[in-house]
Amino acid sequence: MTLADPFWLLLFLPLAWLVWRGQAGISLRMPEPNISMDDPSFRTKIRGKLSWLRWLALALLVIAMVRPQRKWEEEKIKADALDIVLSMDISPSMLSKDFEPNRLSVAKRVAADFVAKRPHDRLGLVAFSAEAFTQCPLTTDRRVVQTFINELAVGRLEDGTAIGMGLATAVNRLKDSPSRSKIVVLLTDGENNAGYIAPLKAAEIAQTLGIRVYTVGIGTEGVVISPAQRNPDGSYSFAPRYMKFDTQLLEEIAAATGGKFYRAFSEHDLEAIYAEIDQLEKTKIEVSTVRRTTDYFHWFIGAAVVLLLIEILGTWGILRSVTP
Repeated sequence: MTLADPFWLLLFLPLAWLVWRGQAGISLRMPEPNISMDDPSFRTKIRGKLSWLRWLALALLVIAMVRPQRKWEEEKIKADALDIVLSMDISPSMLSKDFEPNRLSVAKRVAADFVAKRPHDRLGLVAFSAEAFTQCPLTTDRRVVQTFINELAVGRLEDGTAIGMGLATAVNRLKDSPSRSKIVVLLTDGENNAGYIAPLKAAEIAQTLGIRVYTVGIGTEGVVISPAQRNPDGSYSFAPRYMKFDTQLLEEIAAATGGKFYRAFSEHDLEAIYAEIDQLEKTKIEVSTVRRTTDYFHWFIGAAVVLLLIEILGTWGILRSVTP
């Protein structure tokens, strides 16, 4: 609530003085017949309070003069949204400890932050190792996507790295999308060694459908503490392993679809990569602001008039001090 003309408050004291002067004068008190002076009637008591109605009406009129009002703004947003599918590797090598605590944990956190910055887009999630599946279909509910990202875990699929399957599954989620811009962000840490769809064939399909693919290679090459074997209980035993990375394949996928290849050797690198993708693929947003104001002074004027009418009717009507 705001006051449109607060300077009218300065007139309150002069108005109050004028009203008081109008009340001050010579008055003649006449006793009513058959009424004990020691026990005034209820009507007499009420008549003595009528002057307060005038003061209350005056206060309401002053409030009306300063024009109390409520202001608010409405924003109408028109967004040319994008459809983005995150395709994330969950093969055992994603548990390698060259990131803290491992590659997958860092990838999940950074991806969830990326999703939080895309309030107007539809986002989906695909997970892959030796096979691929849709973890979350396209949705505008960012919290749902973030929940599914946080639930990603190694060991739910057969061990291996099927980059072509991960890309093809993401492309399949986007092929019927009406969006003008369709994006896949594919993150992996190894070489393609599984799946029945070749990565470049999946890239060719993506290019035909107008889908742009950003490929992200995460992890360092060389000797890394990584899962060496899977135990009967589903856990993994770790040992130093030599890790290889197929940089050329990811570069070719990105180039074929008009995207870009990135390499992340640290958590900071990965954050910078997602930040750059966020800037490259900005959603076009048109924001129009509508400002509205609602005045409430008429309510106070109406209340003041009612109070004055009550005082007049009481003073000169049923509560008058001398009857004819």
